[in-house]
Amino acid sequence: MNSEISGVSRRIVAVVAAIALAAGLGGCGKQEDQAKTGSSLERVVKIGHAAPLTGEIAHLGKDNENGARLAIEEANAKGLTIGGQKVVFEFLSEDDEGKENKGPIIAQKFVDAKVAGVVGHLNSGVTIPASVVYNEAGIPMISGSATNPKLTERGLKVAFRTVGRDDQQGPAIASYLNAQFKPRTVAVVDDATSYGEGLADQVELTLKAAGVSVLPREKGTKDTKDWKAILTKLKGKKPDAIFYGGMDSAGGPLIKQGRELGIKAVFAFGDGACSEKMHELAGAAAEGMVCSQAGIPALAASKGFLDAFKKRFNSDPIIYAPFTYDAANLLIASMQKADSADPAKYLPELAKISYEGASGRIQFDAKGDREDAEMTIFTMKAGKVVPVAIIKGGNSVKFEDYVKAAESGMKK
Repeated sequence: MNSEISGVSRRIVAVVAAIALAAGLGGCGKQEDQAKTGSSLERVVKIGHAAPLTGEIAHLGKDNENGARLAIEEANAKGLTIGGQKVVFEFLSEDDEGKENKGPIIAQKFVDAKVAGVVGHLNSGVTIPASVVYNEAGIPMISGSATNPKLTERGLKVAFRTVGRDDQQGPAIASYLNAQFKPRTVAVVDDATSYGEGLADQVELTLKAAGVSVLPREKGTKDTKDWKAILTKLKGKKPDAIFYGGMDSAGGPLIKQGRELGIKAVFAFGDGACSEKMHELAGAAAEGMVCSQAGIPALAASKGFLDAFKKRFNSDPIIYAPFTYDAANLLIASMQKADSADPAKYLPELAKISYEGASGRIQFDAKGDREDAEMTIFTMKAGKVVPVAIIKGGNSVKFEDYVKAAESGMKK
């Protein structure tokens, strides 16, 4: 996916970067000069988190926030020391509303607050412009959910992610769709965001390479609720499957209205619409849909994480909380390895880390992408998204077989 940031976003990034340089942000790596708590033996280290905490995908943003918050609270309970001083981690969480133009604004706010690292953002379209600001300031950022390849394809040394990329996820869901349902004609729709359009591009490329006929692209927006005009047009072309690249807030109405119009096609979605919110929005119409997530399913995360999350928030993680939990812990573990909270000092440790997290073993490649990232395929069954297959390295394994193999490995 090579989706471009909008002209407006580029201008915002340029302005923010100019302000950052004028303020001498290149020297803000001295995070070890942050304010101390009441005791001279304690040091405050700030870690930022950003996601949409209001609006129609706030449930996903809150899930991400909860994962990172849990990691910070656990670290504080351990009474960690860095550089010979006890560290108190301060968690700063901001609502970016899922808007591209808010990414650089929130990023600048974190820079001004002298955070030592950032977990986020959720959306690729927000993360990409925000990452420019973090890079100017030398502040490491790890997203647990931004999947657009462009994030790590620009040579930014501070940008990492704990999930796979859309050029891994797109082929995974497209190949599964083709193998299981053998569609002759597929319609592809996206929400015109960096994430949705980029994922749809990868699905289309994979299907065409497999000899499947793909109809001309249809587009909505992330706020589209009335899909009837597009769906009526597609109904006349009788596709065997419809793939939508976008979030569940718009994907739910899409599948609901499709079924109301009598469309029998298989509906498929990426991770943004791979949640039980789809059942809430579409009811029985969501039954049988297939979708993908760029990583292992939340329910397959480590038992320790799942138990702690349930106890702390009285709920189960939705999708990417295990990955934001790991992201926060990776920042902290890297600081410990470097014995410093100064980004310039712990960044090299982060880049070469090997860490056993809630979502499995994490190592980064030279670009900042997670090595050997798994993809999971789900189906909606009785109102629940149920994992059916894990795809890794192009190979598909039934989910129950993957779990058995993992359990067997842990027993050895």
